[in-house]
Amino acid sequence: MAGQVKTPWGYRHFIVFVLWFLYLVNCFDRISVLTFLPYIQKDLNLSPVQLGWLASIFFFVYAIAQVVAGFLTDRIGPKKTMTIAIWVFTLLTGVIGFVRTFWQFMWLRVGLALGEGQHWSAALRMLANWFPREEQSRANGFFISCVTIAAAVVPIIVTQLAAILGGWRPVFFVLAVPGVIGIVLLWKYIVDTPKGLLHSRVKEAEYNLITSSSSSASGPGASERAGSASLKIVLTDVHFYFYCVGVFFMLMLYWGMAAWISTFLVRQHNLNVKTMGFVASIPYFTAFISMNLGGVIADKWSFGKPKLVSMISFLGCIPAMYMIGRVPKGHMLMLILCLIAGGFFIHLMFGPMYSYPARRYPKEVVGRACGISNGFGQLGSFVSPLIAGYLVVTLPDKSYDFGNVFIFLSLLGVLGILAIAFLKEGYILDSEKYRSQAAASCK
Repeated sequence: MAGQVKTPWGYRHFIVFVLWFLYLVNCFDRISVLTFLPYIQKDLNLSPVQLGWLASIFFFVYAIAQVVAGFLTDRIGPKKTMTIAIWVFTLLTGVIGFVRTFWQFMWLRVGLALGEGQHWSAALRMLANWFPREEQSRANGFFISCVTIAAAVVPIIVTQLAAILGGWRPVFFVLAVPGVIGIVLLWKYIVDTPKGLLHSRVKEAEYNLITSSSSSASGPGASERAGSASLKIVLTDVHFYFYCVGVFFMLMLYWGMAAWISTFLVRQHNLNVKTMGFVASIPYFTAFISMNLGGVIADKWSFGKPKLVSMISFLGCIPAMYMIGRVPKGHMLMLILCLIAGGFFIHLMFGPMYSYPARRYPKEVVGRACGISNGFGQLGSFVSPLIAGYLVVTLPDKSYDFGNVFIFLSLLGVLGILAIAFLKEGYILDSEKYRSQAAASCK
């Protein structure tokens, strides 16, 4: 243990930073589309329901791709899986600027979802390979914060680019460039496990820290038993299904708000394109702090019980979502404060939630566990913007009322608490039942 204390910094932190950047690039397309939805709606003459379908169809296909990616990651490795993802969504991002009809856009969203969906599970498996269990929530919290940074800066960047370039279409041609940078970084600096860089970029002390996690106290031979663990360990764990439901409600909340925030600000509060870009970013600047804070709290001050952080997060979303929908038009300070609160509480749970598979299951099945759970969770991303599209009320002056949408999002906080309350935490191979199951799989 003494050797572990001496390696607070190492190549694993460079790995997580590169993964952070790669997924930041991944997020640029989907957030840019959502930012431009009110202008795409006008350009393509779309109804609110069609707009909801455009926001949602991506996540339906993305959910399927997540499950495929989990199995692909465990079979060919996370680096190869991410390489496929980046090539596909980089090429397709530039094509968005050419769309002219609703159905063209729908099919393009399907293609992007198939590409981008290969990235997430591979990245989480990479983190499971490179970080000990005691650092999983912090590593996941920092990695996932790229989503909030993208959500914070993309609306500002793309709306300013649109103002300079004369519209939303040329912006997507520019957005293909970061993907090329990501391809180079992935090829040059990322390897699947620390063993591949031992004695070159990874020092032996760091390697020992990564491979001997004190949280997996399964006794002598634990790594050998875990090494041949099958997916049965995950699928026979009833708590895995409670976890999947929790991720479902978490992503319903996140993408229900993210998909409609720009349209909400333009149609209910009458903000222009430049002001909307800045205001839409506010919840996500707050989120960067809350994501990292949630990971630190889960690892350092509630280790073994990170679900408490997730329950607090869901609880805070209930009043925050309700109040956002009730802010009167013209009350900008009140609107900003409510958006800050909403952004903080929605994102506080991300680090603890996404570190759960790496904390509970052997690394050899983490890719599949993440793929299945996030695939199910992404169905929430699919249905939430779609349900919200039907809840939007069109007023006589052709503006929109989003009050019902935010009541719906508030209720999701209640359902999330109920799902998370049933989670059991701790490394599963510390259980006699699953130790026996893993040992049987060796024979």
